[in-house]
Amino acid sequence: MENNIDIVEIYTDGACSGNPGPGGWAAVLLYKEARKEISGFEENTTNNRMELKAVIEALKALKRPCKVNLYSDSSYVINAFKEGWLEKWQKNNWLKSDKTPVENQELWKELLEVSKRHQINWIKVKGHAGDEFNNLCDRLATEQIKRNTKKL
Repeated sequence: MENNIDIVEIYTDGACSGNPGPGGWAAVLLYKEARKEISGFEENTTNNRMELKAVIEALKALKRPCKVNLYSDSSYVINAFKEGWLEKWQKNNWLKSDKTPVENQELWKELLEVSKRHQINWIKVKGHAGDEFNNLCDRLATEQIKRNTKKL
């Protein structure tokens, strides 16, 4: 018994057609035998924004504090946590080491806020390398782009 806290596996991915361009994000949440798929679309965005949005929406979908194994093929997302980028950015008033503003600050701040209540293990997976749930997220995100950019 893990101190009565649920363990959830989350896979996330973002996609963009052009960068910037129309984008999609997706997440698959796994808990015991349950599986939940979520995805969304933005008309004009970037791949990095969609990667962040996927993680934010996945964490927002959790109803209570959890231990989370979060899998992403985005070095941008994983390294921000594992390499201490976020702490440095915050300490430097959201400026990078070259003194330019950190991009996507509002999404990073939202991600920090929604991640506070969870214990998250950030795990990098290789994209397009046969991981079932990473591939599913990629498919769901790209389907959002196709579905929302079709000419009527």
